[in-house]
Amino acid sequence: MNKRKTNALLLNSLTWAVVVLSLLPIFWMVLSSLRNYSDIADGDQLDAGLPLQWQNYIDMWVNVDFFNFFKNSLIVCSITTLLATLSATCAAYALARFRFRGSNTVSVGITVTQVIPGMLFFLPLYMLYRQVGESWGIPMLDTYHGLIFLYVALFTPASIWIMRGFFISIPRELEDAAIIDGCSRFGAFVRIVLPISAPGIIATATFIFLLAWDELFFAWTLTSSSSVQTIPVGIRLFIGQYQHRYDLMMAAATVSTVPVLIAFFACQRFFIKGLAAGAVKG
Repeated sequence: MNKRKTNALLLNSLTWAVVVLSLLPIFWMVLSSLRNYSDIADGDQLDAGLPLQWQNYIDMWVNVDFFNFFKNSLIVCSITTLLATLSATCAAYALARFRFRGSNTVSVGITVTQVIPGMLFFLPLYMLYRQVGESWGIPMLDTYHGLIFLYVALFTPASIWIMRGFFISIPRELEDAAIIDGCSRFGAFVRIVLPISAPGIIATATFIFLLAWDELFFAWTLTSSSSVQTIPVGIRLFIGQYQHRYDLMMAAATVSTVPVLIAFFACQRFFIKGLAAGAVKG
């Protein structure tokens, strides 16, 4: 009994240590966003006698037009999440339930895409976007749909594997019973499978949204105007324009973190349940 209590105490201490280390950068970011830039340069963030500079958040919205970057991120990430989740759900269900010619090849191909760094796709992707714009008259560079198309292609493969594991964990007998009662295959999918798989769908959507919200490299290289650029690009531009205003930079980082935290904590129960259920089989 004493050994069990000791092990539990050690595990709890380790867990809290990991939590503290994970939250420490966020705490430092929020605290720095409420200090004057000279206090940050002097390393006086922890000085309790210094006044809190709430004006930093106002200056951030006014001086950098942060609302524009925020709006762009919401548009791009929301549409990406919707399309990628829909595509991943349909593809994952097909791979989990049907055996067709080339199904194994498709599964292997999806796996292979996850071991190739996305940066290697940049040059051919950039040339493809330019060719589409010049030959077909469809602008892809510096556009919403160009970023959305890329993000859907990047984040769908991993999402397929999340959803596939979840669909495999759902008993096939439920669909067979619905088909016997008169449902079509699509009707059984919509009325039986989708409601049961709601935690997995929410987990997948949360996963896609978080990845799209934080993506910088392609958003930085494929956009050139502030009318399309997202929050990570805005913060990167902010570093170049206001190199010594660390206070405003931290305020911008804090604001950009809020939607991610809200999305995660609002869907945390479904996110964990979906990942755990998807790991049972397959």
